Amino acid sequence: MKDENQQQKLYRYYVEPRMVSDLTRNTLVLVLAGGVGSRLKNLTKWRAKPAVPFGAKYRIIDFPLSNCVNSGLRRIGVLTQYKSHSLIRHLQRAWSFMRPEIGEFVEIIPAQQRLRQEWYQGTADAIYQNLDIIYRHNPKYVLVLGGDHIYTMDYSRMLQHHVKHRADLTVGCIEVPLSEASAFGVMSVDENLEITRFTEKPAHPEPIPQHPDVALASMGIYIFSMGFLADILIRDAEEPTSEHDFSKDIIPKAIRDARAVAYPFVDERGHPAYWRDVGSLYSYWKANIELCDIEPELNLYRRDWPIWTYQTQSPSAKFAFDDEDRRGMAVDSLVAGGCIISGALVRHSVISFNTTIETGSLIEDSVILPKVSIGRNCTIRRAIIDKGTLIPDGMQIGVDLEKDRQRFLVTEEGIVLVTPGQMGQRLHFERE
Repeated sequence: MKDENQQQKLYRYYVEPRMVSDLTRNTLVLVLAGGVGSRLKNLTKWRAKPAVPFGAKYRIIDFPLSNCVNSGLRRIGVLTQYKSHSLIRHLQRAWSFMRPEIGEFVEIIPAQQRLRQEWYQGTADAIYQNLDIIYRHNPKYVLVLGGDHIYTMDYSRMLQHHVKHRADLTVGCIEVPLSEASAFGVMSVDENLEITRFTEKPAHPEPIPQHPDVALASMGIYIFSMGFLADILIRDAEEPTSEHDFSKDIIPKAIRDARAVAYPFVDERGHPAYWRDVGSLYSYWKANIELCDIEPELNLYRRDWPIWTYQTQSPSAKFAFDDEDRRGMAVDSLVAGGCIISGALVRHSVISFNTTIETGSLIEDSVILPKVSIGRNCTIRRAIIDKGTLIPDGMQIGVDLEKDRQRFLVTEEGIVLVTPGQMGQRLHFERE
């Protein structure tokens, strides 16, 4: 028994890391970052959804890309299409540290009409139109990610799961409340985690057995064995009735024709891990505000799993004045560099870099994007203020929602979105 334990220790110490590094070296990552993101309304009027700022100093795409680097995956292509200028600029600034001499890269792959006179017609078509580029990298496995979700995940574990189950396709999945499952692709699995049924955004989602209030939802994370991926994409491209989408077409076909397995995304306790779809204004606001909790589910302070981004060269945040009626302070909030809180109170809010808030103003439960200027004696509650917006002295936002609806966009949950364009500030097209 002692010899057996020693052999297991040696295997974990020497063999397993080697296996993981072999897997990651033979994997190409493709990040789908070309979607319109229409549910984010004016936040995506001049930028792609993955380029939307998040968490005071990041952009949404920084999270899947950081997951790749932290997982040992350093061959990455980012597929862009919709209003991609600010996204491409961010990728060039933040993700150019890879060394192509040793096979590392974050490569921008814009829509180029490489195979026909059309832009990408769906998620699967985006990959299909770049098959020649994929072949050039000669991967054994292809990891396909969405560029618009917030989470931290070790993809190497999912790769091991894919190989262990000898799968053609592996789908990352997470448990979600049944009441919310209609917004996702929902799957059923057998005792071996093989997918037996997959339905995209069902009106009546199927619950997990023994858990009638929970469904198993796709995270939009897929691992394909390369030969299978090429074959199924070519066949799908020749199908005139297909929408060329992974959830609607590719996965249902894979269930019938090949071995498709699920990879449950859980934490060390076996509970559903942190993952947020920030596709709507409310979910985007909520995911930001959750970072202000005393112990947030998403821990941005992990030194073993840093989130990389482009860092503006800004001074430290400054809190000015300490008078009874004019004290600059922030409570239960995130405040990025370059901010000046001058005699104002910030409570349970996210304040992005290079923002100024003047004397007498109160900011509560709000997400303030970069380079916003808030004047004196303003009150802002449960709002999202877009990048570069100028809020004049005395303005009230989130106080009278009926009045707000006449000039701004207000969600069903009462979250107010304010952009430079809504304020009549003509430079809104530059605020990417």
